Amino acid sequence: MISPPRATRRQAAGLLAASAIALALPHVARAQASARIVVIGGGFGGASCARALRKADPRLSVTLVETNATFTSCPLSNEVIAGLRDLSAQQFSYDRIAADGVRVIAQAATAIDAHGHKVTLADGSSLSYDRLVLSPGIDLDFTALQGYDEAASTKMPHAYKAGEQTLLLRRQIEAMEDGGTVAIAVPANPSRCPPAPYERASLIAHYLKARKPRSKVLILDAKDTFSQQKLFEQAWEALYGSMIERISLSQGGRVTDVEVATGTVITEFGNYTPQVTNIIPPQKAGRIASLAGATDHTGWCPIDPVTFESRLVPDIHVIGDACLGGGIPKSGAAARAQGKACAAAIVAQLAGKTPEAPTLNGICYNTVAPGYAFSLAGVYQPKGDIFAEVEGGRTSPVDAPREMRAKEAQDAEAWFKSLTGDIFG
Repeated sequence: MISPPRATRRQAAGLLAASAIALALPHVARAQASARIVVIGGGFGGASCARALRKADPRLSVTLVETNATFTSCPLSNEVIAGLRDLSAQQFSYDRIAADGVRVIAQAATAIDAHGHKVTLADGSSLSYDRLVLSPGIDLDFTALQGYDEAASTKMPHAYKAGEQTLLLRRQIEAMEDGGTVAIAVPANPSRCPPAPYERASLIAHYLKARKPRSKVLILDAKDTFSQQKLFEQAWEALYGSMIERISLSQGGRVTDVEVATGTVITEFGNYTPQVTNIIPPQKAGRIASLAGATDHTGWCPIDPVTFESRLVPDIHVIGDACLGGGIPKSGAAARAQGKACAAAIVAQLAGKTPEAPTLNGICYNTVAPGYAFSLAGVYQPKGDIFAEVEGGRTSPVDAPREMRAKEAQDAEAWFKSLTGDIFG
């Protein structure tokens, strides 16, 4: 019997080196076939990313971790506040996403071990990952305004996370006597959907004009200018006259304190005691991003805009409202675009390829009354560490006829159906 030849020292060293490379490059060695990807956050960004990953390569093991069993959309939720829409029209299940082969876990993620590549869940169990995608949306900074905390939001709702807060603000406005004032405290940027507070003011004014015509809306603003300002102001003048009053930052409109017991709102200019107060506090990335070590001093997450990888933590990607996106807005449409682009980048990386720089498109509709809306569409590409707006975007013209405003109101509804259908349908 002849024994096989023994490996030389050089051959053995080569085998050891090859093994070491395979261990050092687990994503390349295992490729997509066994890659474990965990996505935290089931909003527009996270749900889009999870679904896109599975569609790109069904061999991927994709887990979506989301606290709520039902997603409640912020876009169009201002119509719920104004009594124009039921909250149920804003709610979507994860059934179709699960049907695509995504494992959906309805729990909160409570901790992340970035070094050990593990996510801890509320029940104490853990998930191992090769790549982690964070799409936690925003958290409200309850330390930013003196006297305003989470308990205070039951009296002075923020209604900036759609759900019970949306209905609370609606009930307060419905219960207010004619002649009362609804005050909206608007934070400085960056914030989720910057035009949303002004859309909210418009639709509340629509409700008041029809049911409580002696009432008014007071906007206390921490900014001097805002997105699509001329379009909003033109609509306010045409539709609501003097019913909406806005006090800007330079006029002393920034809210600094609240006194919940007396219902007082304190600004740099003076004090107000409205009958209904909507406090929208400053914001930051969702808490799990901070626990992962992915936030910087701004409270948001710096990323590589080509791959959405965290600049601070390896093998973690951040998408949606939580990231420092530069020129791209924090909006549902932008989050969906980022989710799909992030999925494409991860699939490319797992295959050992260089991801292509994405071009992201986003559109935002603002409805100021039934049958009256306008929009802003943008195109964004990576530039340095952020996204920059490039040519190809458009905004509704200021001097458009009412027929165009009516058409855009129809477009807004169609856009919402398309957006939510693509992600959850």
